[in-house]
Amino acid sequence: MTSYFDLTGKVALITGGSRGLGYQMAKAFAAHGADLFITSRKLETCDKVAAEIRAMGRKAATHACNVANWQELDGLVDAAYAAFGKVDILVNNAGSSPLAPSSLETSEQLFDRIVALNFKAPFRLMSLVGSRMAAGEGGSIINVSSAGALRPRPQIAPYAGAKSALNALTEAFAFEYAPKVRVNTISPGRFLTDVSKAWPEEHKANPTAALKRSGQPEEIVTAALYLASGRSSFTTGSLVRVDGGIA
Repeated sequence: MTSYFDLTGKVALITGGSRGLGYQMAKAFAAHGADLFITSRKLETCDKVAAEIRAMGRKAATHACNVANWQELDGLVDAAYAAFGKVDILVNNAGSSPLAPSSLETSEQLFDRIVALNFKAPFRLMSLVGSRMAAGEGGSIINVSSAGALRPRPQIAPYAGAKSALNALTEAFAFEYAPKVRVNTISPGRFLTDVSKAWPEEHKANPTAALKRSGQPEEIVTAALYLASGRSSFTTGSLVRVDGGIA
């Protein structure tokens, strides 16, 4: 399997890479030969992941960044290129889905925060990194969306809208930076990440899914490896569902 999804010599930048699905992707990419640039808001958590990556024999660098802040993203990308000289794989994984009591009671502050993290940040990062990829040796961009974009519900309306917009960006950027850069979306369903510890048990069970359960975080990695590697060389502008069969 390691040779099948070979990422030897590649550099991956993962936002929100210190926990959850991003953490699982980081470990999987390293296991298949990639070096990692990990970013999240807390540098100490990024550094812990970087230590694990280095223990696997790969290089790792970190940078603290709130990707929802547009003005911080140039510095993030510059730091990644300063550390490794290139980025071959960009994973826009950082996201948040806070619930709102109702659409009427959704504040402007909450709305703007959700859109900034789930839509604005990937747009800017794809612009910054994708343009460099297109001018160089190419690369792969993976946007982590949500089943909520495909099955929106009232309590997550701004989040579902932002992730739907992210799905549209995937196709737009796939055309803008073609043919050297491939841009695809992973659409996860309900996963038992750190956030799920606060969920009620009936929510964790996910009985309406076809597989009648929520996903384990490590179940995201094969889709991510496929899209990151050369094995998906004829796949761009696509959406890959990893959701257990959403209802």
